[in-house]
Amino acid sequence: MDEIVRRYLQVFVSGDLDELAAVVADDVVIHGAGTQVQGRHHVEGAVRQVGLTCTHMEVHELFTAGDRVVVYFTQHLRHDATGRDVTISGLKMYRLSGGLITEFWGETDLYGLMRQLGRVPADVTL
Repeated sequence: MDEIVRRYLQVFVSGDLDELAAVVADDVVIHGAGTQVQGRHHVEGAVRQVGLTCTHMEVHELFTAGDRVVVYFTQHLRHDATGRDVTISGLKMYRLSGGLITEFWGETDLYGLMRQLGRVPADVTL
């Protein structure tokens, strides 16, 4: 199961939507950022995001328990407008069934990313 999640994370680097379809259910349920949506097309939109190109996905921790895989990662990105390298970390939990990701929960450090891009003052802390 952990290999399926690793393949999924690599899609953000490769942009391979066929590979995405091979590891994520069409009707996947996604929880995060205070909302819930359904459908692989939401993930496709994240893979094809404009303005930030994923150059590397670094997995720090990954473990499996039952039908769940939990991963802590850092996504290395290039800000296309400036060429700057930035990062965003995240913690996600995936539920798998029949060899596919069918549901996931998670959050990413969007605030940290915005600080790196100069969208919020660097001296402001939470």
